[in-house]
Amino acid sequence: MIGRISSRKLVVSAVLVVGGVALLAPRPVRVFAQRATTAPAAREQAAPVAQALKQSWDGARKNIKASGDLMPEPNFPFKPVDTVRSFGEILAHVAGANYEFCSAAKGVKTPHAEDAFEKSATTRAAILKALDDSLVYCDAIYAEQTDKSLAEAITLPFGMGAGTRAAALMGNVGHLNEHYGNLVTYMRIKGIVPPSSRR
Repeated sequence: MIGRISSRKLVVSAVLVVGGVALLAPRPVRVFAQRATTAPAAREQAAPVAQALKQSWDGARKNIKASGDLMPEPNFPFKPVDTVRSFGEILAHVAGANYEFCSAAKGVKTPHAEDAFEKSATTRAAILKALDDSLVYCDAIYAEQTDKSLAEAITLPFGMGAGTRAAALMGNVGHLNEHYGNLVTYMRIKGIVPPSSRR
């Protein structure tokens, strides 16, 4: 009985989570096409929730990557106060966390721990390589999702227990956006216009 209740709650949670993502889609989804569509348009119709989630990922990863590209190397050790991560440490942290979230969504052991690059990547070049590699790793995970796969149960990262694949991937997008907010402040302090304000 307990197993049935837990499974039912999990399914309901998954439906609510993926349904919420669909509501955040930046443009309406055309369910009934009147003419032949291209492959991306057909995918959007077939998996509107997965497509909305991928669009959220694409926006978040674009801001994070551009932030690293914009900041000169002398500013990578910069931190507003001693009790927070430096600019470079935030990017290194994000790189490690990307692997944690996306490996969980893929159902495999993470190739890199969350703090791996904070410990090993000390130069701008090393940090940006770690970040870029982690983004590419996650790109493949987001690209292969369907609405059905997002609702499937997985083991979430960071000891969060069981949840849906959507929860892991949405959590990663939220994590990127959280730290992009940190980076924006650092860039403004250094007189650099953040990527999202340049568009």
